[in-house]
Amino acid sequence: MDKKKLINKYDKQVSIYENNLNNSTLNNWRRQIIKDAYGKVMEVGVGVGANFPYYDKDKVTEITGVDFSTKMIESAQETALKYNVNADFINHDISTIRLEVNSYDSIVSTLTLCSYPDPVDTLNKFNSWCKKGGTILLMEHGLSTNPLLSMAMKGINPLYNRISGCHCNRNIVKLVEKSNLKIERIDRFWSGIFVLVWARPTKS
Repeated sequence: MDKKKLINKYDKQVSIYENNLNNSTLNNWRRQIIKDAYGKVMEVGVGVGANFPYYDKDKVTEITGVDFSTKMIESAQETALKYNVNADFINHDISTIRLEVNSYDSIVSTLTLCSYPDPVDTLNKFNSWCKKGGTILLMEHGLSTNPLLSMAMKGINPLYNRISGCHCNRNIVKLVEKSNLKIERIDRFWSGIFVLVWARPTKS
């Protein structure tokens, strides 16, 4: 999908994302993984700031939220104020942004790998931006581990992509395994459609 069209699509979906702030299932998964963020955090695809309530303020010193949607950033700013979160924001496409290497203790991505044109390249950028010994925390959706569901998801992906702007046919764990990140833990839910991944950067 053309990038301008994709940004416009996400701009128009802000209210949908705001309604999902009350999704107890998603919030339970967010709570499980976001609590492990610490220090200087970069959250990519910050959206409306759905993760903000779950950061441990005793462990996190600052958060930088990145998103290519101006409307999402505006909503995230309101969420940060609501939960008294110390956050700065960058309105930029994560695929083309230039950031200093080894500059973040934690990198957080929730429900974003479905939309990047080259998710492995994006994960390798996480590896570069994260400090040695830091942590990369992912909550993503993708192909089910159930063969029948997986086949169905592959079949509907073209239509799903046109409607939502993201892909439902990506094997998230395999993408992470192809990247430079080192997986430490994986938790799967809903027949493997949703996955939590704790990973570390590899540094030469």
